[in-house]
Amino acid sequence: MSDVGTIMIESGIGVLTIDNPPVNALGFKTRKAIFDGFKTLEADDRVQAIVLICGGRTFFAGADISEFGMPFQQPDLRVVLAALERSSKPLIAAIHGTALGGGYETALVCHYRIAVPSAKVGLPEVHLGLLPGAGGTQRLPRVVGVEAALDIMTTGRPVPAKKAKELGMIDALAEEGKLREDAIAFARQILESAAPLVRVRDREDKIAPARGTPEIYAAFLEKNKRAFRGFKAPANIVAAVQAAAETADFDAGLVREVELFDELMASSESAAQRYYFFAERETTKIPTVPSATPKVDIIQVGVIGAGTMGGGIAMNFLNIGMPVTLVETSQAALDRGISVIRRNYEITAQKGRMTQGQVEQRMALITPALGLEALAEVDLVIEAVFEEMDVKKDVFGKLDKICKQGALLASNTSFLDVDEIASVTSRPQNVLGLHFFSPANVMRLLEVVRGEKTSKEAIATAMALGKRLGKVPVLSGVCFGFIANRIMTPYTAGAMNVLLEGGTPEDVDAALVSYGFAMGPLAMLDLVGLDVIGRESSERTIPSELVKLGRLGQKQNGGFYDYDEKRCATPSPVAAKIVADLSRDLGVENKGTRSAEQIVAQLLYPVVNEGAKVLEEGIALRASDIDVAAILGYNWPIYTGGPMFWADTVGLSKIVEGLRAAGIEPAALLVRKAEAGEALAR
Repeated sequence: MSDVGTIMIESGIGVLTIDNPPVNALGFKTRKAIFDGFKTLEADDRVQAIVLICGGRTFFAGADISEFGMPFQQPDLRVVLAALERSSKPLIAAIHGTALGGGYETALVCHYRIAVPSAKVGLPEVHLGLLPGAGGTQRLPRVVGVEAALDIMTTGRPVPAKKAKELGMIDALAEEGKLREDAIAFARQILESAAPLVRVRDREDKIAPARGTPEIYAAFLEKNKRAFRGFKAPANIVAAVQAAAETADFDAGLVREVELFDELMASSESAAQRYYFFAERETTKIPTVPSATPKVDIIQVGVIGAGTMGGGIAMNFLNIGMPVTLVETSQAALDRGISVIRRNYEITAQKGRMTQGQVEQRMALITPALGLEALAEVDLVIEAVFEEMDVKKDVFGKLDKICKQGALLASNTSFLDVDEIASVTSRPQNVLGLHFFSPANVMRLLEVVRGEKTSKEAIATAMALGKRLGKVPVLSGVCFGFIANRIMTPYTAGAMNVLLEGGTPEDVDAALVSYGFAMGPLAMLDLVGLDVIGRESSERTIPSELVKLGRLGQKQNGGFYDYDEKRCATPSPVAAKIVADLSRDLGVENKGTRSAEQIVAQLLYPVVNEGAKVLEEGIALRASDIDVAAILGYNWPIYTGGPMFWADTVGLSKIVEGLRAAGIEPAALLVRKAEAGEALAR
C-alpha cells in the first residue's frame, strides 16, 4: 500500500483506511491509494465486505481544487469511482467530519453509507460555479428524489448526518467516537441479511415519480430566479438532474453531466468563483507576519458604545462564548443597547436557530458598565463611538491610562487615520483598526488596519481572532476609507455624475442590477437614508439638496424615488427637478441617454482605478484582497470575481482608454500592466 493508505482484515471484513492530511483531499495520492487498496481487498478471497474509512479529522472533504484546469494524473476520480461501483462485495463508506463534493460522490458509489452524528455531507460545487462532476447529479436524485436533490445541489449547503439519514443520503448512524467498530458491525449485518447488492445507479424508486414531468424543473428555476440571477451553475445542475430523471440509460446521463460540467469549467463565472475561493483563503497570509508570530491571548473583550455597531460587534464575541464588557455613557443608552442584543437573539430563537437556554448563556456573558474604568483588565478594547477624530482621540487617551499593559486597543473607524488615533497613546504598537461592516454580527468582512507602529503580534492576533469570529479578515494599511470604502467611493460619485449629465435613477440602478448587484446605488442610498451623507456635505450635492427638502429616502418623504405605503419605488418628479436645477446651476453638460454598458463603465472603471492605486500604494497586500473586500463588504457580484478580476476579463487597455475618455488619470500600475499585457489580479 501507499504511505496514505492502509489495509486490515477483521473476521472477513476488509478495512481500507486513507489518511492524507489535512483533509484527505482527492488528489492523485489519495485517489491512487483508494484504487490500489480497493483492488487488493476485492481480489482477496478472505474478504467478504469492505469498509472505506478515513483517518484524521474528516472523510474525503472533496476534490483537490489545485488540480482544476490541469490534466489529472490517472487514475482520475471517475475511474476510481467506476471501480468502486463495480465492487462484487458489500462496500460501506464510513463517514466522519465532512463528506463534501467528490468526497460524498465517493460515498455514493458505495453500496451503503454510515456516519457519526457530527458528520455532514453534501455537494457544494455550486459555490465554485460548477456542478458535481463525478456522478453526483445522477446518483443523488436516486437516493433523495429530484426535488430534494435540486435543493441540496443548488444551495450547496452541507446536510447534518441526522437530516441526511432522514433524506436517505446515509443509511445508518454510528455512535460518536466508534465509527470504525460500528461500520464493521454494520458490514456484518449486511452479510447476515444476505440482501442483494443494489448500486445507487440502479435505484429507481425515488427518481421514477419525476419521469415525464418537465414542469418540475421550470417551476424550480422560476421559484429561485432571484437567487440564481447571474450564476450559470444552478441552471446546469437543473439540466443535469433532468437528464438523470429522463434518461433511462444511466451512462448517457453521466455523459450529459460531463458536458454540462465542462461548459461550466470553461465559463468566466466559474473561473471567477474559483479565483474567489482561493482569494478568501489567501487573506491571512502576510509575508511580514510569519505564522509562528506570538499572539495575545484574548479572553475578555471590552466594547465602547452600545449602539447598532457596538452591539453588533459585541454579539460576535458573545457567539463564541467570550465575555464582553459593554460600556456606554448613560444608563438609558446602555439598557437600550442590551435590549437590542437580547431582541436579536430572541428573534433567532423564535426561528429555531438557537435555544432559549443559548440566548440566556450569551446574555449572561455581558457585563454592562458606565465608565471606561471597567475596561482595566480586558485583553482587547474595540471603540465604536461617534466617527469624529477628536472624540476618538479623547477615548484612546483615556484608555491608555486605564487598560493593562499588553492589551490591544482597536478602533472600529470606517475612514479615520489610525496612526493619528494611536499618537495619543504611549503604546502605538498595540493600536490598530478593526473595521467591522454593518450589520456587524452578520457581515463577514473584517478589515484589520495596520498602523505605522502596529506590532506584528497585534496583527497576528487580530487576523487569528477574525477567523475565530467567523469573519474573513483582510489586512489594510492606513488611508482614508481603507480598502472597501475607499475603492467604492467613486462608485457613488459616478452615479451622481450620470444623473447630473442627464441620466435617470432608473437607468443607473437598472444598469448596475443587470451587471449583478442586488440593488442599484441610488436605491441603496434611499434604503440607507440620505441624511447619512447629505447633511455632512459642505457643497451642494444631489443628496444634500434632497435632504434640504426633507427627502431622506424610504424612511421619510422619498429620496431619488417616491415610495408608496409598501415602499415600492416610482420615478420622482421632485427628485428629477432637484437634479435638473443643480445640473443647470453647476453648468454640467447634458449628455443625454446612455446605454447600460456606458453607465457600468462610468461607475465601475473608476473603482478599478482606485483599486489599482490601493495596490500601488501598498494599502492592500494583493489584488485578490481588494476583490474579497468588495465582494464581502459591498456585495459585489461574486461571479465577476470582484473589480480587479473583472478588470482583467474586460481588458486593462479598454479600461485605461475609458478612464482617459472620462477625464480620469489612470493609475500608473494600471497603465503599466495594460501596456505590458499583464493581468491585474492573476
